[in-house]
Formats: sequence, C-alpha cells, structure tokens
Amino acid sequence: MTDDMTAFFTLHRDLPREGPGEPSDVNWAVEQVDLPARAEIADVACGPGSDIGALRAAIPQGHVTALDKTAHFVDTARGRFVADSNVTLLRADMAAIANEYDLIWCAGAVYFLGVTEALSRWRKSLRAGGVVAFSEPCWLTDAPSDEARAQCADYPAMSDADGISDRVRAAGYEVVATRVLSEEAWENYYTPLEARIEKLRPGADDELKRMLDATEAEIACWRAHRDEFGYLLTVARPV
Repeated sequence: MTDDMTAFFTLHRDLPREGPGEPSDVNWAVEQVDLPARAEIADVACGPGSDIGALRAAIPQGHVTALDKTAHFVDTARGRFVADSNVTLLRADMAAIANEYDLIWCAGAVYFLGVTEALSRWRKSLRAGGVVAFSEPCWLTDAPSDEARAQCADYPAMSDADGISDRVRAAGYEVVATRVLSEEAWENYYTPLEARIEKLRPGADDELKRMLDATEAEIACWRAHRDEFGYLLTVARPV
C-alpha cells in the first residue's frame, strides 16, 4: 500500500460514514418505486455499513447483501449487523457484483467506475422491475467558482444534473427521480471526520499531515461553496 493510501485509511478508519448521506435518502429512494416486500437489495461499496440499517428499516422483510473490497470496512459492517440474518456482508468488487437484486444502492461510489459504465455492468444483476439508486458529485450552478472547480478537479466527469441524466440514458436506463443531498447529509460525514482529524493531529507524520490538511481544505471549501456543488441522488431503471 502506498503512503498516501495508508494515510487515507488511517484517517477514515472508525468513521460512521464514508460519504454524505442520511436515512431519509434511502427512504426517499424506496418511495419512488414499487419494490417487493421481500426485496433483494445490494448495498454496493457499502463502506462501514452506514446505510444498511436504513435499507433494512425501509424494507423490513427484505434482504441486504452489502459488499466492499476494503477488508476493514467489511469487518466493521459485520460487527454492526452480525445478529441480523437478513444482512449478508461480502468482500467483493463493485465492478463485478453477482446474483440478482430488486434494488442496487450505491452511495457516493459510482464515480470510481463512471455512471454509464456502472449501470451497464449492473444491468445483468437487476431483476425485472429492478432499479439502481446512486449518488454522484454534481454542479449546482452554471458558473462554479475557481475554488470549487479546484476542489473538484479530481472528478473530471463531474457535470450538472442534466449531464448525469445523459450518462444514465447512455447506459440504457431512464431517470425515475432525483434529489440533491441535504446539508445535514454532508454534516453527517464531515462532523465526525473533523473530530477524527483533531484526534490524529498530535504525532501525525508528514504524509498523514498532508492528508489531514487536504481534508480540512475540502471541508472548508464545501462549507464556503455548498450552493455550487453537492451530490445528486438518482433512481434509475432499465428501459
């Protein structure tokens, strides 16, 4: 593992979330479609399992198969849901999911593959009537500031809501509904992250200090420019 990845996982270990989100995101997505009472659900790139509880609550008789390729995320999620027989945790790559599902949920990780590529890959794993719900970085203005553009430079495919819809259609899907993630969803991620940064500052080596500084700058940029960029939650189904 490279030094920067070691620093990343040091910072992100033991966080409740690996990206913006809240239970109402799951509830909203489920309300947009008619899913079976015993729906099979995939939580793809589940991180430490932050959305598993909301998925279970939204579809109480459903079964959640949650997967992530990072071992300690899977171990953390297993610890949270070890007693729930309707949750299965797997160490697996989101690019090659197996089995068939009524709902594929992916919070903040589709960009690793690209919207069109991810939806195209996952189509074979959707049952008839199944949908994908995913959140993706999104411009909220036609004229983002230089600061916002610099912060989002690592997302070269980032577009506005219309651009995301175009990528959905390119995969042979239609958009069922969209909504922008709330400020509360962001604070659910950033507030614990700030506490983790404060804890790690004393004794941090140079690589970790760079990671902490960059993350603090990311948080500050979002707070200053939250009206310019965010995450768009999209529910999409094959056509």
